[in-house]
Amino acid sequence: MKTWLRDHVRASADALRRLVQAPLASGLNVLVIGVALSLPVGVYLILTQLQTFTRQLTTDPQVSIFMELDADAQQVAAIEERLRTQADVRSYRFIARARALADLKRNAGLSDVLDNLKQNPLPDAFVATGIDSQPETLERLRDTAAKWPKVAHVQLDSEWARRLDAALRLGRTAIAILGLLLSAALVAVTFNTIRLQILTRQEEIEIAKLIGATNPFIRRPFLYFGGLQGLAGGLMAWVVLTLALLLLNRDLSALAALYSGSFRIGTLTFGDTLALLAFSAVLGWLGAWLSVARHLWRMNAR
Repeated sequence: MKTWLRDHVRASADALRRLVQAPLASGLNVLVIGVALSLPVGVYLILTQLQTFTRQLTTDPQVSIFMELDADAQQVAAIEERLRTQADVRSYRFIARARALADLKRNAGLSDVLDNLKQNPLPDAFVATGIDSQPETLERLRDTAAKWPKVAHVQLDSEWARRLDAALRLGRTAIAILGLLLSAALVAVTFNTIRLQILTRQEEIEIAKLIGATNPFIRRPFLYFGGLQGLAGGLMAWVVLTLALLLLNRDLSALAALYSGSFRIGTLTFGDTLALLAFSAVLGWLGAWLSVARHLWRMNAR
Protein backbone atom coordinates (compact mmCIF):
# COMPACT_ATOMS: atom_id res chain seq x y z
CA MET A 1 0.00 0.00 0.00
CA LYS A 2 2.83 2.39 0.85
CA THR A 3 4.51 1.65 -2.46
CA TRP A 4 1.24 2.20 -4.32
CA LEU A 5 0.67 5.53 -2.58
CA ARG A 6 4.27 6.59 -3.18
CA ASP A 7 3.95 5.83 -6.90
CA HIS A 8 0.79 7.91 -7.14
CA VAL A 9 2.33 10.82 -5.24
CA ARG A 10 5.42 10.70 -7.45
CA ALA A 11 3.28 10.55 -10.62
CA SER A 12 1.06 13.48 -9.55
CA ALA A 13 4.12 15.55 -8.58
CA ASP A 14 5.73 14.81 -11.94
CA ALA A 15 2.54 15.82 -13.76
CA LEU A 16 2.30 19.07 -11.80
CA ARG A 17 5.97 19.84 -12.49
CA ARG A 18 5.52 19.33 -16.23
CA LEU A 19 2.40 21.49 -16.18
CA VAL A 20 4.27 24.34 -14.51
CA GLN A 21 7.42 23.99 -16.64
CA ALA A 22 5.54 25.03 -19.78
CA PRO A 23 3.41 27.95 -18.52
CA LEU A 24 2.54 29.36 -21.95
CA ALA A 25 1.41 26.09 -23.54
CA SER A 26 -0.34 24.97 -20.37
CA GLY A 27 -2.00 28.35 -19.90
CA LEU A 28 -3.34 28.37 -23.46
CA ASN A 29 -4.72 24.85 -23.09
CA VAL A 30 -6.36 25.76 -19.78
CA LEU A 31 -7.83 28.91 -21.33
CA VAL A 32 -9.28 26.95 -24.25
CA ILE A 33 -10.82 24.40 -21.89
CA GLY A 34 -12.18 27.11 -19.59
CA VAL A 35 -13.80 29.16 -22.37
CA ALA A 36 -15.23 26.06 -24.06
CA LEU A 37 -16.79 24.85 -20.80
CA SER A 38 -18.08 28.28 -19.75
CA LEU A 39 -20.10 28.82 -22.94
CA PRO A 40 -22.65 25.98 -22.59
CA VAL A 41 -22.76 26.27 -18.79
CA GLY A 42 -23.40 30.03 -18.94
CA VAL A 43 -26.16 29.73 -21.54
CA TYR A 44 -27.67 26.87 -19.53
CA LEU A 45 -27.82 29.08 -16.44
CA ILE A 46 -29.56 31.85 -18.40
CA LEU A 47 -32.10 29.44 -19.91
CA THR A 48 -32.79 27.85 -16.54
CA GLN A 49 -33.44 31.27 -14.98
CA LEU A 50 -35.77 32.25 -17.83
CA GLN A 51 -37.65 28.96 -17.58
CA THR A 52 -38.12 29.43 -13.84
CA PHE A 53 -39.41 32.95 -14.51
CA THR A 54 -41.96 31.78 -17.09
CA ARG A 55 -43.20 29.02 -14.81
CA GLN A 56 -43.85 31.58 -12.10
CA LEU A 57 -45.90 33.59 -14.58
CA THR A 58 -48.03 30.63 -15.61
CA THR A 59 -48.99 29.25 -12.22
CA ASP A 60 -52.59 30.46 -12.63
CA PRO A 61 -53.59 30.61 -16.31
CA GLN A 62 -56.22 33.20 -17.15
CA VAL A 63 -58.38 34.21 -20.08
CA SER A 64 -58.53 37.88 -21.07
CA ILE A 65 -61.72 39.08 -22.76
CA PHE A 66 -61.42 42.43 -24.55
CA MET A 67 -64.55 44.36 -25.44
CA GLU A 68 -65.00 46.46 -28.55
CA LEU A 69 -64.24 50.16 -28.10
CA ASP A 70 -67.85 51.18 -28.76
CA ALA A 71 -69.34 48.74 -26.21
CA ASP A 72 -71.62 50.57 -23.76
CA ALA A 73 -72.26 49.87 -20.07
CA GLN A 74 -75.29 47.68 -20.78
CA GLN A 75 -73.35 45.46 -23.16
CA VAL A 76 -70.48 45.17 -20.70
CA ALA A 77 -72.94 44.18 -17.97
CA ALA A 78 -74.36 41.48 -20.26
CA ILE A 79 -70.91 39.94 -20.67
CA GLU A 80 -70.40 40.08 -16.89
CA GLU A 81 -73.68 38.20 -16.42
CA ARG A 82 -72.52 35.52 -18.85
CA LEU A 83 -69.26 35.11 -16.92
CA ARG A 84 -71.15 34.86 -13.64
CA THR A 85 -73.17 31.92 -14.94
CA GLN A 86 -70.41 30.25 -16.97
CA ALA A 87 -69.58 26.79 -15.57
CA ASP A 88 -65.92 26.94 -16.65
CA VAL A 89 -65.23 30.20 -14.76
CA ARG A 90 -64.04 30.07 -11.17
CA SER A 91 -63.58 33.82 -10.75
CA TYR A 92 -63.31 36.96 -12.83
CA ARG A 93 -62.55 40.64 -12.50
CA PHE A 94 -63.49 43.64 -14.58
CA ILE A 95 -60.87 46.16 -15.71
CA ALA A 96 -62.37 49.42 -16.90
CA ARG A 97 -60.63 51.12 -19.78
CA ALA A 98 -59.92 54.23 -17.68
CA ARG A 99 -58.28 52.16 -14.97
CA ALA A 100 -56.25 50.23 -17.55
CA LEU A 101 -54.94 53.48 -18.99
CA ALA A 102 -54.06 54.82 -15.54
CA ASP A 103 -52.20 51.60 -14.66
CA LEU A 104 -50.31 51.74 -17.93
CA LYS A 105 -49.22 55.31 -17.27
CA ARG A 106 -48.09 54.46 -13.76
CA ASN A 107 -46.29 51.16 -14.40
CA ALA A 108 -44.85 51.51 -17.88
CA GLY A 109 -43.47 55.03 -17.55
CA LEU A 110 -45.34 56.19 -20.67
CA SER A 111 -47.38 58.98 -19.13
CA ASP A 112 -45.89 61.67 -21.43
CA VAL A 113 -46.78 59.68 -24.55
CA LEU A 114 -50.24 58.60 -23.38
CA ASP A 115 -51.19 62.13 -22.28
CA ASN A 116 -50.89 63.28 -25.89
CA LEU A 117 -53.50 60.80 -27.12
CA LYS A 118 -56.85 62.31 -28.06
CA GLN A 119 -58.82 59.34 -26.74
CA ASN A 120 -58.29 56.24 -24.66
CA PRO A 121 -57.18 53.44 -27.05
CA LEU A 122 -57.71 50.69 -24.47
CA PRO A 123 -60.97 48.69 -24.27
CA ASP A 124 -62.89 47.45 -21.27
CA ALA A 125 -61.75 43.96 -20.35
CA PHE A 126 -62.49 40.98 -18.16
CA VAL A 127 -59.86 38.64 -16.77
CA ALA A 128 -61.35 35.23 -16.00
CA THR A 129 -59.76 32.33 -14.13
CA GLY A 130 -60.81 28.85 -15.22
CA ILE A 131 -62.36 26.29 -12.91
CA ASP A 132 -59.13 24.31 -13.38
CA SER A 133 -55.81 24.65 -15.22
CA GLN A 134 -56.53 22.04 -17.87
CA PRO A 135 -55.80 23.36 -21.40
CA GLU A 136 -59.10 21.94 -22.66
CA THR A 137 -61.08 23.93 -20.10
CA LEU A 138 -59.31 27.19 -20.87
CA GLU A 139 -59.54 26.70 -24.62
CA ARG A 140 -63.26 25.93 -24.33
CA LEU A 141 -63.78 29.11 -22.32
CA ARG A 142 -61.78 31.11 -24.87
CA ASP A 143 -63.78 29.74 -27.81
CA THR A 144 -67.08 30.34 -26.03
CA ALA A 145 -66.27 33.93 -25.03
CA ALA A 146 -65.09 34.76 -28.55
CA LYS A 147 -68.67 34.22 -29.82
CA TRP A 148 -70.26 36.65 -27.35
CA PRO A 149 -71.58 39.99 -28.70
CA LYS A 150 -69.32 43.03 -28.55
CA VAL A 151 -66.25 40.88 -27.71
CA ALA A 152 -63.37 42.01 -29.90
CA HIS A 153 -60.66 39.56 -28.86
CA VAL A 154 -60.06 36.71 -26.39
CA GLN A 155 -56.65 35.36 -25.48
CA LEU A 156 -55.04 32.97 -23.03
CA ASP A 157 -52.62 35.05 -20.97
CA SER A 158 -50.34 32.06 -20.46
CA GLU A 159 -50.01 31.11 -24.12
CA TRP A 160 -46.97 33.29 -24.76
CA ALA A 161 -45.26 32.01 -21.63
CA ARG A 162 -45.93 28.41 -22.59
CA ARG A 163 -44.51 29.01 -26.03
CA LEU A 164 -41.46 30.63 -24.47
CA ASP A 165 -41.13 27.69 -22.09
CA ALA A 166 -41.22 25.28 -25.04
CA ALA A 167 -38.61 27.37 -26.84
CA LEU A 168 -36.42 27.33 -23.73
CA ARG A 169 -36.67 23.54 -23.52
CA LEU A 170 -35.54 23.41 -27.13
CA GLY A 171 -32.68 25.75 -26.25
CA ARG A 172 -31.60 23.52 -23.37
CA THR A 173 -31.53 20.52 -25.69
CA ALA A 174 -29.41 22.49 -28.15
CA ILE A 175 -27.06 23.50 -25.33
CA ALA A 176 -26.75 19.87 -24.25
CA ILE A 177 -25.76 18.91 -27.79
CA LEU A 178 -23.31 21.83 -27.94
CA GLY A 179 -21.88 20.76 -24.60
CA LEU A 180 -21.31 17.22 -25.85
CA LEU A 181 -19.57 18.49 -28.97
CA LEU A 182 -17.35 20.85 -26.98
CA SER A 183 -16.58 18.05 -24.51
CA ALA A 184 -15.43 15.87 -27.39
CA ALA A 185 -13.27 18.76 -28.61
CA LEU A 186 -11.71 19.15 -25.15
CA VAL A 187 -10.95 15.44 -25.03
CA ALA A 188 -9.24 15.86 -28.41
CA VAL A 189 -7.20 18.81 -27.08
CA THR A 190 -5.95 16.76 -24.14
CA PHE A 191 -5.38 13.75 -26.41
CA ASN A 192 -3.11 15.80 -28.66
CA THR A 193 -1.27 17.41 -25.72
CA ILE A 194 -0.50 14.00 -24.19
CA ARG A 195 0.49 12.61 -27.60
CA LEU A 196 3.13 15.33 -27.93
CA GLN A 197 4.41 14.57 -24.43
CA ILE A 198 4.63 10.87 -25.25
CA LEU A 199 6.66 11.63 -28.39
CA THR A 200 9.17 13.66 -26.36
CA ARG A 201 9.47 10.82 -23.80
CA GLN A 202 9.27 7.90 -26.19
CA GLU A 203 12.78 6.60 -25.52
CA GLU A 204 12.22 6.87 -21.76
CA ILE A 205 9.00 4.86 -22.08
CA GLU A 206 10.66 2.18 -24.21
CA ILE A 207 13.52 1.78 -21.72
CA ALA A 208 11.02 1.56 -18.85
CA LYS A 209 9.16 -1.19 -20.71
CA LEU A 210 12.42 -3.10 -21.24
CA ILE A 211 13.21 -3.14 -17.51
CA GLY A 212 9.72 -4.41 -16.66
CA ALA A 213 7.54 -1.32 -16.17
CA THR A 214 3.85 -2.15 -16.39
CA ASN A 215 1.32 -0.30 -18.50
CA PRO A 216 -0.38 1.28 -15.44
CA PHE A 217 3.00 2.58 -14.23
CA ILE A 218 3.70 4.20 -17.61
CA ARG A 219 0.15 5.49 -17.97
CA ARG A 220 -0.11 7.02 -14.48
CA PRO A 221 1.83 10.34 -14.85
CA PHE A 222 0.06 11.13 -18.12
CA LEU A 223 -3.34 10.48 -16.56
CA TYR A 224 -2.51 12.82 -13.70
CA PHE A 225 -1.34 15.44 -16.17
CA GLY A 226 -4.59 15.22 -18.14
CA GLY A 227 -6.68 15.31 -14.97
CA LEU A 228 -4.80 18.31 -13.56
CA GLN A 229 -5.06 20.18 -16.85
CA GLY A 230 -8.79 19.46 -17.01
CA LEU A 231 -9.22 20.56 -13.39
CA ALA A 232 -7.38 23.80 -14.10
CA GLY A 233 -9.66 24.32 -17.11
CA GLY A 234 -12.69 23.85 -14.86
CA LEU A 235 -11.35 26.49 -12.48
CA MET A 236 -10.82 28.83 -15.43
CA ALA A 237 -14.42 28.20 -16.55
CA TRP A 238 -15.67 29.04 -13.05
CA VAL A 239 -13.70 32.30 -13.05
CA VAL A 240 -14.99 33.25 -16.52
CA LEU A 241 -18.59 32.47 -15.53
CA THR A 242 -18.37 34.35 -12.24
CA LEU A 243 -16.95 37.50 -13.85
CA ALA A 244 -19.40 37.35 -16.78
CA LEU A 245 -22.43 36.90 -14.50
CA LEU A 246 -21.32 39.77 -12.27
CA LEU A 247 -21.23 42.10 -15.27
CA LEU A 248 -24.50 40.77 -16.72
CA ASN A 249 -26.38 40.97 -13.39
CA ARG A 250 -25.21 44.54 -12.87
CA ASP A 251 -26.67 45.63 -16.20
CA LEU A 252 -29.77 43.45 -15.81
CA SER A 253 -30.53 45.02 -12.43
CA ALA A 254 -30.31 48.50 -13.94
CA LEU A 255 -32.57 47.46 -16.84
CA ALA A 256 -35.14 45.73 -14.60
CA ALA A 257 -35.27 48.77 -12.30
CA LEU A 258 -36.55 50.85 -15.21
CA TYR A 259 -39.58 48.54 -15.38
CA SER A 260 -40.07 48.41 -11.60
CA GLY A 261 -39.01 44.78 -11.50
CA SER A 262 -36.07 42.60 -10.69
CA PHE A 263 -34.28 39.91 -12.64
CA ARG A 264 -31.03 38.19 -11.86
CA ILE A 265 -29.17 35.25 -13.35
CA GLY A 266 -28.29 32.76 -10.64
CA THR A 267 -24.63 31.84 -10.20
CA LEU A 268 -23.23 28.36 -9.80
CA THR A 269 -23.99 26.74 -6.48
CA PHE A 270 -21.32 24.91 -4.51
CA GLY A 271 -22.62 21.59 -5.82
CA ASP A 272 -22.67 22.87 -9.39
CA THR A 273 -19.09 24.11 -9.02
CA LEU A 274 -17.91 20.72 -7.76
CA ALA A 275 -19.73 19.03 -10.65
CA LEU A 276 -18.08 21.38 -13.15
CA LEU A 277 -14.60 20.73 -11.71
CA ALA A 278 -15.16 16.98 -11.61
CA PHE A 279 -16.50 16.93 -15.16
CA SER A 280 -13.56 18.92 -16.52
CA ALA A 281 -11.06 16.71 -14.69
CA VAL A 282 -12.73 13.58 -16.08
CA LEU A 283 -12.57 15.00 -19.61
CA GLY A 284 -8.84 15.64 -19.20
CA TRP A 285 -8.29 12.18 -17.73
CA LEU A 286 -10.25 10.56 -20.58
CA GLY A 287 -8.26 12.36 -23.26
CA ALA A 288 -5.00 11.33 -21.60
CA TRP A 289 -6.12 7.71 -21.20
CA LEU A 290 -7.11 7.44 -24.86
CA SER A 291 -3.79 8.93 -25.99
CA VAL A 292 -1.62 6.69 -23.79
CA ALA A 293 -3.70 3.59 -24.58
CA ARG A 294 -3.23 4.23 -28.30
CA HIS A 295 0.53 4.61 -27.91
CA LEU A 296 0.92 1.49 -25.73
CA TRP A 297 -1.18 -0.52 -28.16
CA ARG A 298 1.06 0.54 -31.04
CA MET A 299 4.17 -0.34 -28.98
CA ASN A 300 2.84 -3.81 -28.20
CA ALA A 301 1.89 -4.36 -31.82
CA ARG A 302 5.48 -3.84 -32.97
